[in-house]
Amino acid sequence: MSEAREPRSTPQQAGGYTPKIIAFACEYCSYTAADLAGSLRLQHPANVRIVRLPCTGRVDALMLLKALAEGADAAFVSGCQPGDCHFLKGNYRAKAMVPGVKEMLAEIGLDPGRVEFFHVAASQAQRWVEVVEEMTARARKLGPNPLRTGTGPEYRAAAAAERNRQ
Repeated sequence: MSEAREPRSTPQQAGGYTPKIIAFACEYCSYTAADLAGSLRLQHPANVRIVRLPCTGRVDALMLLKALAEGADAAFVSGCQPGDCHFLKGNYRAKAMVPGVKEMLAEIGLDPGRVEFFHVAASQAQRWVEVVEEMTARARKLGPNPLRTGTGPEYRAAAAAERNRQ
């Protein structure tokens, strides 16, 4: 008989707020790993919303930026292992795109750590849990997305423009 594991703290208990995280996951690998993690009842934070895609090669910079612009505290792309993409090089394309997004975030004053790419194979349920925990911890450390809270430079500029119009 297996030992009962102590339940992990919820994101709300551990960090003062529940970070919102969007995962763009490959249907054939990472989504399957997430599903397997659930089937195995592996404990992990439940604050990640998964966007299931046929291939991570479908993800573009705009999708990641829009996730953050609409209030996600972090976003990540999770695809097949190198050389295992069902669509040949989609995972390479997605991985190569993420540094450009990080650069754009830095230019607008957001921490580039809010976006990441991970390789997670279909059989790596435990790896999926580690990725979710890593991104949750990262989002908690960075704090709420300034775009969501209305304290970011874009919101301050818009508020100043509104005051000047009045």
